[in-house]
Amino acid sequence: MIAPPFGSFAPSWAQKKLLHAVRRSRLRRGAFRPAMSRLLNLLRPGPIDDTYQGASFRFYHQYSGTERGALLNPDYNLEELRFLRKHTPVGGCFVDIGANVGTYALAMARHVGAEGIVLAIEPHPVAYERLSFNREASGSRNVHLMQAAAGESEGDLLIATDGNNLGASHVVSAGASRDAITVRSVRLRQALESAGIGHVHALKIDVEGYEDRVLVGFFKDAPRSMWPQAIVIEHLSRSEWSTDCIALMLECGYVVAGTTRSNTMLTL
Repeated sequence: MIAPPFGSFAPSWAQKKLLHAVRRSRLRRGAFRPAMSRLLNLLRPGPIDDTYQGASFRFYHQYSGTERGALLNPDYNLEELRFLRKHTPVGGCFVDIGANVGTYALAMARHVGAEGIVLAIEPHPVAYERLSFNREASGSRNVHLMQAAAGESEGDLLIATDGNNLGASHVVSAGASRDAITVRSVRLRQALESAGIGHVHALKIDVEGYEDRVLVGFFKDAPRSMWPQAIVIEHLSRSEWSTDCIALMLECGYVVAGTTRSNTMLTL
């Protein structure tokens, strides 16, 4: 099925008024977002076509915490994006592991410009379809998409989604969930090489507790010249890691440049 063109779900007058009020108030914060999303849906059911950080998105805000955040809060992940922009030159390379619908990848695509490159890796077929649509809507031809899960080996993985939050999709073991789906798994070094990337200026990784499986093997096998100069890693699932990959990165020469509620930012 061909999706309607961008703008087909432009917010109604009432939705615009509500969005304007929410974005200028405390209601844009995480605790209030589900209620605001439900109210937007009562005003008119369905997705909303709007912009975030200058890129165009079709936000399915009812079923995705990431899409709710980007739609309702103009400063969503802004500290992390400022850090990534600071360490990625125009014409540089940014890699997004667990790209979801593209809120990092498409924002960084505008920053690196036409001579730069963004590699967005996303395994979930629904998120990948939305990512593809948003890339086309934004005209981001410098974004290369890879439908796969970054992991510790080549092959297949099972992923499942908790509830209605698409961004909470995570790797599970066989039999752990009846709703699990099989996705392709790739090692990070091989993913970079297949995209023709030899040096990464900045990388963001958010794969719901699987970060160590992606990074430990990479830092063991990849040449130092391929290591990212700056990394944003989600640390909310740190207790689930078999290996503390933040500690590993510190041993490799990285330093912590800052932290937010969800992420740790490091530089080499």
